[in-house]
Amino acid sequence: MGDRQQRLNSWVIQTATELNLDIHPNMSLVPVSGDASFRRYYRLLGRQQNWIVMDAPPNLEDSRPFVEIAEKWHESGIKVPEILAKSLELGFLLLEDFGDTLLYSGLVDGKENELYAKAARTLASIQAMPGDNLPLYDAAKLQTEMGLFDEWFLSRWLGLDISDDVHATLAEVKAHLVASALAQPQVIVHRDYHSRNLMILPCGNIGVIDFQDAVKGAITYDLVSLFRDSYISWPDEQVYEWLETYRQVYLPDHLSMDAQAWRQCFDWMGMQRQLKVCGIFARLSLRDGKDGYLGDIPLTLSNLYRTARRYPEFSNFADELAKVVIPALSSHPRFQGQSLDHWWQTL
Repeated sequence: MGDRQQRLNSWVIQTATELNLDIHPNMSLVPVSGDASFRRYYRLLGRQQNWIVMDAPPNLEDSRPFVEIAEKWHESGIKVPEILAKSLELGFLLLEDFGDTLLYSGLVDGKENELYAKAARTLASIQAMPGDNLPLYDAAKLQTEMGLFDEWFLSRWLGLDISDDVHATLAEVKAHLVASALAQPQVIVHRDYHSRNLMILPCGNIGVIDFQDAVKGAITYDLVSLFRDSYISWPDEQVYEWLETYRQVYLPDHLSMDAQAWRQCFDWMGMQRQLKVCGIFARLSLRDGKDGYLGDIPLTLSNLYRTARRYPEFSNFADELAKVVIPALSSHPRFQGQSLDHWWQTL
């Protein structure tokens, strides 16, 4: 057992004693699924209920934003895990246990409309809160994120040489996407409001996790994360139906825009996110040794291409994706022996 694990065990035992938690005599921490960060999560087993222990090494993860946002959102009625105990110095937190039922796993048997309606209602409550204390999702941040596509996805993972012409095309695409994002109403943005970061609680409500990177940015960003998820695919007609319902039901009068402009904002924000996500998934594999997200790249790239070819502003970029990037992905060793044709045949 490593030193950090020993410190974690000692902190948990001490904290459980101080809070009079009814845990098993032989304290047991059961690993639960982690995320794309350096945080690790464990389930602390009790006789009547369980808790979640978060281990976030301070030299790798700053837990202060998580704590600050959790406390503010909890006070505002957003269902986030209650923080029962914390040591920011050590990077240990004891949290309420939301269970194991992700929104992702609940989207079966025709329940998607009901569940997405609940998730949308929760998102509207988040967007209605003031976010002036949060970092801005500004042009520099948006550009840095999209740069991951060039460096980590195209160059490092696919091994493509990026010509000056392609660099110019990418720069033009990014300029359009940044301008669109900054022109939208600016609200609280979770930044990963998707089916694997939303929980279905025993009461049926939606619980929100992984919110520590929240910023103030474009109103459509979290809608893209939710409706055009990198982990689950829905027909465009269904996505736009959910999007239009959100506009009609939840968009305040002073932020109103017509349906066509609303859809374009959503589509263009989606392209920014999909560029970022392709780069992040590649970086997680190459830098961090986390290959579990590579299988989600084809859907993400498919969403990017489908949108790019819909708008004349991105015709050159769509051509480059079709001629170079998609073939390179299809022939990548990660997908050796697999056919990705179904992702492109539906476009």
